[in-house]
Amino acid sequence: MYTAKDIMNSPVVSIGGGRTLQETIELLAEHRISGMPVTDAEDKVVGIISDTDIIRYSQTINIVPKTNLSGWISPYADVSELTSMQKGMDNLRHTTVGEVMTKKVYTVTEDANVNDVAQLMSRRKINRVPVVDRSGKLVGIITRADMVHCLAKM
Repeated sequence: MYTAKDIMNSPVVSIGGGRTLQETIELLAEHRISGMPVTDAEDKVVGIISDTDIIRYSQTINIVPKTNLSGWISPYADVSELTSMQKGMDNLRHTTVGEVMTKKVYTVTEDANVNDVAQLMSRRKINRVPVVDRSGKLVGIITRADMVHCLAKM
C-alpha cells in the first residue's frame, strides 16, 4: 500500500504569512498551482492560501466583479468602478497572506496511508494536504491530481 511519502510532491512551494497577496499570486502563476501552504519561520504549516481565498477576498475589495469573472471590461463601464478596481489592486500589494489564508489546516505525516489521505480530502472537502514530518515541519504536499495518479498506478 502507498503512503503519503510515496505520492507527495517535494520540495513544496510555500509562502510566509507576512508576504503579500501580490507575491502569492505571482508564485501561484509562476508554478502553475492553485494553492500552497503558509509556513512560519520554522517551516511549520500555519495555513493554506488558495486561488479561491484570493478571489473571495478580491470580490470584497471590488477587484473581481461579483457578477462577471470573464475579465473583460465593458467600454460602458462606470469610471468610478475602474477607480475602485485600481484601489483594490493596490490593496493586494499591501494585504498579507496571514489576513486572507485559511487557518484551519489538515496535515498528514509521511507514513500516512494513501486511503486515509483520500478519506480526509473527501470528508473535509479539501484540495490539498500538506505532509509534515514528526516535528511538524513541512516536507511535501498531496493534491487531488496526485491522488488520481496514485489510483492509476494501482
